Amino acid sequence: MEKSNEKLILLTGIFVSALTISNVIAGKLVNIGPFLVPVAVLCYPITFAVTDIVSEVHGKRTAQKMVWTGFFTSLILVIYSQIAVFYPPASIFANNEAFVKVFGSTPRIVLASILAYIISQTHDVWAFHFWKKVTRGSHLWLRNNLSTMVSQFIDTLTFITVAFAGTIPGNVLVQMIFSQYVVKLIMALIDTPFVYLGVKLISGQWTVKEGS
Repeated sequence: MEKSNEKLILLTGIFVSALTISNVIAGKLVNIGPFLVPVAVLCYPITFAVTDIVSEVHGKRTAQKMVWTGFFTSLILVIYSQIAVFYPPASIFANNEAFVKVFGSTPRIVLASILAYIISQTHDVWAFHFWKKVTRGSHLWLRNNLSTMVSQFIDTLTFITVAFAGTIPGNVLVQMIFSQYVVKLIMALIDTPFVYLGVKLISGQWTVKEGS
């Protein structure tokens, strides 16, 4: 039991780290092939893989607690980031303008990020267990992909719509949603082997039926 708790703490640490890093670096836009996306899309999908591993090994309730842990972590990040932004800089600190640009997210962007997170992550936990029941505990790869693919779409649609609707043309909004979702979809497919590996390492044995 103690080793199991240690592994759960490690997974929680990875989850919170990936979430926090994603929130901090989300402001930078990069090109991945033909797609224009926040660089956070390379890190944020890790959170969905971790919740699927925890859901498989420790159950729905524990996974949902992890989601809420991430939610409160995000709130703490937002609060202290804003304190740091508004607190007067020392006279010798010459980079305050750059600091404010990085950490001074607008309330609308912050709201969009938190709202998208809690909706998509809650759905991911629910969907994973829904498909686990449908498949009778088999086909982890199917449960992982079906839950994550839909959750990533919900996350992308919610964030882009809440953050940018009314500020950019509708066709650009749709293009941004499409671009980010395609990249997240690819990341979701890539993470499947890592979910299997994570389940094996955390539980000590495969929890899916042979050949699934």
